[in-house]
Amino acid sequence: MQRRGTRRTTWGRGLIAAVSALGMTGALASCAGAVGSGDVTLRLVAADYGDSSANSSKKYWDKLVEDFEAEHSGIKVEVSVYSWNDVDRKVKEMVARGDAPDMAQIGAYADYAAAGKLYPADDVLSIPVQADFASELSDAGKVNRTQYGMPFAASTRILFYNKTLFSEAGITTPPQSWSDLATDAQLLKAKGVKYPYALPLGPEEAQAETMQWLLSGGAGYLNGFGGYDLDSAQNVATFTWLKDNLVGKGLTGPVAPGKLNRADAFAAFTRGEVGMLNGHPSLMKMAREKGVKFGMVPMPGINGRAKSTMGVADWMMAFQQGGHKDQIREFLDYVYSEKNVLSFSREYDLLPVTSSAQETMAHSSQDQDLEPFLQELPSAELYPVGKTSWATVSADIKNRIGKAVGPDGSPAAILGQLQRAAVTADSAAR
Repeated sequence: MQRRGTRRTTWGRGLIAAVSALGMTGALASCAGAVGSGDVTLRLVAADYGDSSANSSKKYWDKLVEDFEAEHSGIKVEVSVYSWNDVDRKVKEMVARGDAPDMAQIGAYADYAAAGKLYPADDVLSIPVQADFASELSDAGKVNRTQYGMPFAASTRILFYNKTLFSEAGITTPPQSWSDLATDAQLLKAKGVKYPYALPLGPEEAQAETMQWLLSGGAGYLNGFGGYDLDSAQNVATFTWLKDNLVGKGLTGPVAPGKLNRADAFAAFTRGEVGMLNGHPSLMKMAREKGVKFGMVPMPGINGRAKSTMGVADWMMAFQQGGHKDQIREFLDYVYSEKNVLSFSREYDLLPVTSSAQETMAHSSQDQDLEPFLQELPSAELYPVGKTSWATVSADIKNRIGKAVGPDGSPAAILGQLQRAAVTADSAAR
């Protein structure tokens, strides 16, 4: 397997050197009283990355705010934490009634940027802090070449496989190509494995599984000019292969892919019922807690490992309405310190969004489990979150893509429908 660790490390050091040249004193200029007299209270709405009250993100933010306020007199911070089911809606409602928070840490920023409601990132971050973002994440945070979305958390996808089931089926090496994957799935099925390959194209997160497969087929959601290209010849060929070689041969389990959600697929993996599936870092902890022995490899491609994988980022944004630009900068510079970025990433098994924290993690023995995901990040392709139409297009993919591999489905027809709707949504958003 080709390793990207050296490439990433060299790039990280180069960027850190550049940051040093800019002068780290800018990042350290924050101090008590630096933003003037009088107390200001900042409001932040944030998403909850925990799976129980024991590890709720509220605990992370409570500790960070306590430490920040101890060092910065005159600035108070109130954080409201909501589940991912509610947080985007909460922020939308606040903005709609003219009560935007100072900051929001949610899943998408483009609509607010297009509406002129956000500060550009260089207004609310010092130069060294903004320059420390991984470049591929900074680029994904731009609308019309201006960065508004500040990456807060990231992850990539790789292929998980159950080592015990592989051994019982006589499989000695994980798949490197689509042909290998199909062959291994046949062997797993012959041994009675319930889900030889779990293909979650249900409405929870079908856009992720879809994108991973499109990338492994050499294409993706967009063409080289940034326009939607869902029904390209490569994408149609990818879904035709899935339909004919996995779904049609009964290798994706008893639940139709269009009805299988990611959470259910992950749960089945932790029960030892899944031979292979695409997963992100949090699946490691879930599987270990259930005693599942697993391996992880890059996603197979048509004739070898895929050239790129899917990356996901969540975003921080700063709203102009409250007019607290200077205080927001004080707080966000603190949020994005290496200590805090590493603390959050390690708590929730996510990838750090800054080069300095990535560099530290790459050389830390406690973070070895995340190394396969870190290796994929420099070549990862993210959702087209800078397009204001993406939310509509993503929802459409979730609702329809499962039909493309159904018994009566046509990949060309379904992808064609999705493409026409995407073009319409994109035109309406301009």
